[in-house]
Amino acid sequence: MIATPTPASIDATAKLLDSANYVADRALATSVYLMLKMQRPLFLEGDAGVGKTEIAKVLASTLGRDLIRLQCYEGLDIAQAAYEWNVQRQLLAIKASERTADAHIENVIYSDEFLIKRPLLKALQGKAGAAPVLLIDELDRADEPFEAFLLEVLSDFQLTIPELGTITAAEPPLVVITSNRTREIHDAIKRRCLYYWVDYPNAARELEIVRRKVPGVDQRLSAQIVAFVQRVRKEDMFKLPGIAETIDWTRALTALDVIELSKENINDTLGVLLKYQDDIHALRTRMQTVLDDSASQ
Repeated sequence: MIATPTPASIDATAKLLDSANYVADRALATSVYLMLKMQRPLFLEGDAGVGKTEIAKVLASTLGRDLIRLQCYEGLDIAQAAYEWNVQRQLLAIKASERTADAHIENVIYSDEFLIKRPLLKALQGKAGAAPVLLIDELDRADEPFEAFLLEVLSDFQLTIPELGTITAAEPPLVVITSNRTREIHDAIKRRCLYYWVDYPNAARELEIVRRKVPGVDQRLSAQIVAFVQRVRKEDMFKLPGIAETIDWTRALTALDVIELSKENINDTLGVLLKYQDDIHALRTRMQTVLDDSASQ
């Protein structure tokens, strides 16, 4: 993979995102540009399915960089996020040294050869001129103590391994952090990042996204789908449908050869758009009203 230069302006950044069919408004393009220009992590917050993770994927593909993804979860620790020692290999090496009377084994077992590299360490050891994109995805799912460990990485792009010393990136990776805001992230993390709230798109932008992601979709049907989804997002629901669900629903309706939305085909496919039974039930009770309202938009 050959790395390409980062864009030199906001307009160039918008074109870069657009070239990968990511439809971004100018505010988001500005945040991405500043992230690249200032070499600062970009913290993206917003509801699930609005396109936060996709930004990291687009940057990796358009800039010709490796994408290194750290998927966060409860209980995530240093061993899974940064590094751990290959204890089994170390023990085998020690046993082998006992047979050969190698007195220097203690200087060897804590070397790169016995180090298992996880996403954070891999990202810091990227090549200058081709630093990878590091995606720290859904940080809000990790435990709060893990955030304290991240501070060194995000502040100085370095990682301290007691047995080896401090490893500093030759060139800072392009860091994208996402959060679905299931809990608040500590201010110390946010202060080290540029911040952007990724909201649901307006109707015009969502329609453009749908038509790019589902090429060949009927123009009238795509407009009806977007209008309906926009109206659904005004309902009181546990989980509103994101852009990802709009795209999936469009593909599903297209696969079923639907040419016009109706109460019947919406009911048949609601499990593609909504993921909670309570939300599905609530929408079905108000289906005709929501459908009529969306048709009048």
